[in-house]
Amino acid sequence: MKSNPLITISYRILLLAAVLTLPFTLRAAEAGPDFQNDFAEATAAAKKAEKPLLVVFSASWCPPCQQMKKQVYPSETVQPYHKQFVWVYLDADEEKNQPLAAKFGVSGIPHIAFLRQDGSMMGHFAGAVSPDQFTEVLDKVLADSKKPEAGKTNTSQKG
Repeated sequence: MKSNPLITISYRILLLAAVLTLPFTLRAAEAGPDFQNDFAEATAAAKKAEKPLLVVFSASWCPPCQQMKKQVYPSETVQPYHKQFVWVYLDADEEKNQPLAAKFGVSGIPHIAFLRQDGSMMGHFAGAVSPDQFTEVLDKVLADSKKPEAGKTNTSQKG
């Protein structure tokens, strides 16, 4: 039995279209926040945009860090918060980031610090969390960022 050439051509066109659109579909599904890698520039951007900073200390070799980067930050639950913060992603292993890591008390990674526009600390936590746990923290930080500085936000999470 011979196959219908029209069906074969249609099938090939459909398959080609699926293959060509796959990278765009994957990129959209992985759309994380617009991370900056320069703390000074991010601080200036936060002041200008009047947004708090979310500073992530991470490393490429750290499985919990990579889980947060690939599953939590780009998740549908966290996406509404992408534009509400200035996001900074700093490699904890880079020498230029060591003074900041010391300043913010980084002793384990992932370590996430939340800062006001002026650079003062609102809170921080270390370790991986779920998207839902992360949005709970983000909600607290956003609420506290609108208050006058009165202390640090309790952002401790139990995994």
